[in-house]
Amino acid sequence: RPATDDAREPPKRCPETSPGRPRHDRAVRRGPPGANFLARSPQSDRLLEHGVIGFGLSDAYHLGILSSRIHVIWALANGGTLEDRPRYNKDVFFDPFPFPDASARSIAVIRALAEEIDALRKRVLAEYSELTLTGLYNVLAELRRGIAPDALTADHRHVFDAGLVLVLKELHDKLDGAVADAYGWPADLTDDDILSRMVALNRARASEEATGVVRWLRPDYQIPRFAKATERATQIEANLVAPDARVQKPAFPREDVAQTAVVMAALADAPGPIDAAAIATRFRQGKRAEETISATLAAIARMGFVTRSGADAYALRRGA
Repeated sequence: RPATDDAREPPKRCPETSPGRPRHDRAVRRGPPGANFLARSPQSDRLLEHGVIGFGLSDAYHLGILSSRIHVIWALANGGTLEDRPRYNKDVFFDPFPFPDASARSIAVIRALAEEIDALRKRVLAEYSELTLTGLYNVLAELRRGIAPDALTADHRHVFDAGLVLVLKELHDKLDGAVADAYGWPADLTDDDILSRMVALNRARASEEATGVVRWLRPDYQIPRFAKATERATQIEANLVAPDARVQKPAFPREDVAQTAVVMAALADAPGPIDAAAIATRFRQGKRAEETISATLAAIARMGFVTRSGADAYALRRGA
């Protein structure tokens, strides 16, 4: 359904989304139990009601990430509820959410799938006035719980057929696989595995930001307005560096908590067991950090967060 049923004139104090500028029209709405959160691209002439969170992001790639299973698992684990319904809180869910460091290919795939999902939903809702976005995802939730199409109620079977819910499910499954691939993770991780990796990645990103490395979502807009002067200078210089210039590796942190976070993140990113020497190559100190990394690996192994393979290789423990 529309982000709001009130089609009044858009507010005037929104220069970043005013006519003549790129559209920034992604929204996340609290869904019903089972549907969780619904990310969509609302009509540009609509106001967002109090239950909808709007994001100034014009790229469908971001819509794809927000629509993925990984983002939903993160949001549900961090959030609260109103009665039995989850509520989306931007400060808790979106602000600390670590987007993937995706390749150009992954970004293109996720963008295309998100646009296809959004176009399909808009098409069936326009064709059948009795359908709603909530209704589509209620039926999709039933399919994910293992209910066969023939076992649906008559009303839900109509939604299934008219709303092309099976096609919608297939597109979301492809999107979930593409987003997992963007993170460099398997597509069949359990919810606990995903959450463990996201927590580790969030901590690693926090350590990066403590050293001044910020991964802006909208660098052209954000850096001139919000970055420190030194970051703005660095960004300008970076735009002039030759494409084959070497990227500066991050420093291995000094604090124990930050050290654990970056080591956990390295294990989460690795395709298999790795040792301290392999992790050390990710950091500016190189071999000088190897002894500390080895001690950190041994400590988190004793706590049961990782498993040891052979003499010196470690892997993140998978959830049961």
